[in-house]
Amino acid sequence: MEWGNFVSGPFCGKVLAELGAQVIKVEPPLLGDDSRRHGPFPSHIPDPERSGLFLFANINKRGLTLDPAKASGRRILDSLLDSADIFLENQTPDLMNRLALDYESLKIRHPGLIVTSITPYGLTGPYAGHRGYDLTANALGGLSFGTGYPHREPLTTPMYQASFLAGVAAAFATVVALLGRNMTGQGQQVDVAEAQVISVLLSGYHLPTYIYRGVAGWRSGNRMRLGLFPNCVLPCKDGYVCIDAPQLEQYQRFLSLMQDQDWTQNPRYRNRRAMSEEYPEEAEALITPWFMQHTKEEILRICLENRVPCAPVRNIDEVLDDDQLNSRDYFQDLDHPEAGTLRYPGPAYRLSETPCRNVRPAPTLGQHNVEILCGELGMEPSELTGLARAGVI
Repeated sequence: MEWGNFVSGPFCGKVLAELGAQVIKVEPPLLGDDSRRHGPFPSHIPDPERSGLFLFANINKRGLTLDPAKASGRRILDSLLDSADIFLENQTPDLMNRLALDYESLKIRHPGLIVTSITPYGLTGPYAGHRGYDLTANALGGLSFGTGYPHREPLTTPMYQASFLAGVAAAFATVVALLGRNMTGQGQQVDVAEAQVISVLLSGYHLPTYIYRGVAGWRSGNRMRLGLFPNCVLPCKDGYVCIDAPQLEQYQRFLSLMQDQDWTQNPRYRNRRAMSEEYPEEAEALITPWFMQHTKEEILRICLENRVPCAPVRNIDEVLDDDQLNSRDYFQDLDHPEAGTLRYPGPAYRLSETPCRNVRPAPTLGQHNVEILCGELGMEPSELTGLARAGVI
């Protein structure tokens, strides 16, 4: 059961659905999930059934409109939770406590239930209960500290990355909780803080750098700065390419493929850490001419042949035409009753014995009310009419 909104909760539900969970998405009556009004929309015409964000984050789910704040809505929710394994939510903690939908309250009636809560800052600690957004989660998690140019303001990651990453983290934490329930028979609370997900993501690189060098990091524009040259995004003949070759053998192969680089004999360009941290613009100017002579695909082919880590910066059309993704049948077409047939990204992983597929488009608002309430809870159609008039569904 998912009572999620916008990105983090719905994306967690999407990942679980890809793994085989049967997810019922609960949305507010009339307006539904906020992402329905966010877009992007075809031809930039707002339509709650054609939002790209909603359609993507809610694949493989059934949809139910319900207001748990109303007594009859709460009774319906409890009836559905009686047979549920997971209750996934990303509502504000004060709302969950006010409705007695927090874990301590729910476990009295549903002792085996896994309650997964995604919030900006967690359910405990000094920021618990504070409102937060993707922007603030990135900042508190440390990502914005090193994103952008040093002479400009810090930046956040685009397209709600903190929320998407929190959704992934919550999904796999939920799977672990289910494995634990198989051994103990007891449910538990899964508490996921978006800011903490970001901080853990960075800790493997930033903690050792701070502990051993006392460097907390800084904004460095198109390069990592804390590392060995080259580790940057550079322009090429038809766009941009990212190169990161920290190992000495990788760097030597990179120099060899460029050929006739006289500057390599200069002692100033033998200290790769100084090139990266002290005069990166000067160092990058030495290799940029070679990149400007080649296209992204040419550079990728040459680097692959020479085992040099490199990746082209692709636009959406180039991603859709990517040979590797298409050879793995990554993109999948789904037909939606309102949005029509669209191409969607597939799961980010392949499981040989239990393959994941997109089998159901995102639900229209209240699409499965009758199926769930009448078919599974045994309600009469006349009851649904009364519930709809009362604003419960």
